[in-house]
Amino acid sequence: MWRPRSVRVATWPRLTRRGATLVIVGVLLLAVSLWFDLRDVLVLAFVGIAMPAVAALFVTLRKPTLAVTRRFAPPVVSAGASTKVALVIKNRSRRTFDGAHWRDGVPAALTASPEAILPAMGPYESMLPSGDDTVRVEYRLRMPRRGVYPIGPLRVGIADPFGLARIDRDVGTAHDVVVTPRVTPLDTALGSAASVDGVLNGLQRRTHPNSDELIAREYRYGDPLRRVNWAATARRGELMVREEEQRGDPEARIILDTTLAGRARQTSHRREGDDTPHFGFELGVEVAASIGMHLLERGFRVRCDRVDDPDRSLLSEEAGAGYRMPGGDRMLLEDLARLDGPARPAGPRTQHVDAAAPASGARGRDARMPGFAVLVDPDEHDARTLVALRSTFEPAVAFATEGVAAGVVDALEKADWRVVRVRRGAEIAAAWSGTTMTRPEPQARRGAAPRAPADLGGDSDAP
Repeated sequence: MWRPRSVRVATWPRLTRRGATLVIVGVLLLAVSLWFDLRDVLVLAFVGIAMPAVAALFVTLRKPTLAVTRRFAPPVVSAGASTKVALVIKNRSRRTFDGAHWRDGVPAALTASPEAILPAMGPYESMLPSGDDTVRVEYRLRMPRRGVYPIGPLRVGIADPFGLARIDRDVGTAHDVVVTPRVTPLDTALGSAASVDGVLNGLQRRTHPNSDELIAREYRYGDPLRRVNWAATARRGELMVREEEQRGDPEARIILDTTLAGRARQTSHRREGDDTPHFGFELGVEVAASIGMHLLERGFRVRCDRVDDPDRSLLSEEAGAGYRMPGGDRMLLEDLARLDGPARPAGPRTQHVDAAAPASGARGRDARMPGFAVLVDPDEHDARTLVALRSTFEPAVAFATEGVAAGVVDALEKADWRVVRVRRGAEIAAAWSGTTMTRPEPQARRGAAPRAPADLGGDSDAP
């Protein structure tokens, strides 16, 4: 349904180059006529001065009644891509509206469309749904980075018939376009970073509800020794364990650093209202989006939380229970697009994280979920939070940007987190591949000889 939108004056009327020239000529003629007492020239001087003034009054009183509809194709676009903006402008006045220019209002971070001539629109036709009182214009808008950008209102430049004065008016309201972060495709064959065993077991459980699901798989660091399957070990020639876990709904958590609390001096120098994006923060959001989309496609239910407050969902209240397919991929990207920039926490941070009771519910050691931390610039408090959460994650991988201090990296590695460096968006896929590399045991890293498989027999209940 078409509704007339409010029209408000954007600026005061201003003279065009032609109008300003006419005023200057009129003033010169006025001076000459007074100096030489030429009354005929005095009439021309008054005409030259009065015409621009009348033109400015004309454009001020001319208030068009326009209805504007704006559509985006696509309405949700990825960062770096472009969207087509289609405008439908309808003249609701009883007289023809012509001789105007138009330009759509966009934020300073985007490149506005060039000013163009607005086609003439005839008087309002109540008998026809759309006639010559309606025009359609469109342009393409490139979105450089993620966010929610208000597009509009439409700015219409109105001039008098002689082109002496002009005024710009804003017509209609702004419409938001959602720009999601870039998503880097990750290697689907690399399954050890986020094991898909839970998906396979969930499918078998729905197919065979009464099955024991005794599946043998390779031994992973941290597996209980009582689950060593010696028969499968003898057949395969490598240490195998019994996979008895039944997870019909596999889960994974992504923890994102949003406060940049590690470098107070570097974050405090940013001026209020500075819209310059923080490179490390935007890279962290891109890493979180890529991992989240990869896990959702693998059948995981994904939660995205904050490092400084891991018990509360990061993005929205509706996403407190996590994202899942179908539809979870779009919700995750849109929520990441609406995520505000980094902000330092207010007040002292004395929050204690109880690793025995994580936000997703009580879990035993055999039911640990994959956990991925995306760190931009954490402090010691954030490092202690991740160390406390280590017992709930398997595997536990931290993707660190250049802003992460060496002390934080050392603390995480001592707590058995795998820390992978990411310096730019082109390295996300390679960093994900690095999470599947064989991780040495703590004894081997400290120089001690690793225990042989034969030494594990005394602590296991082999059949």
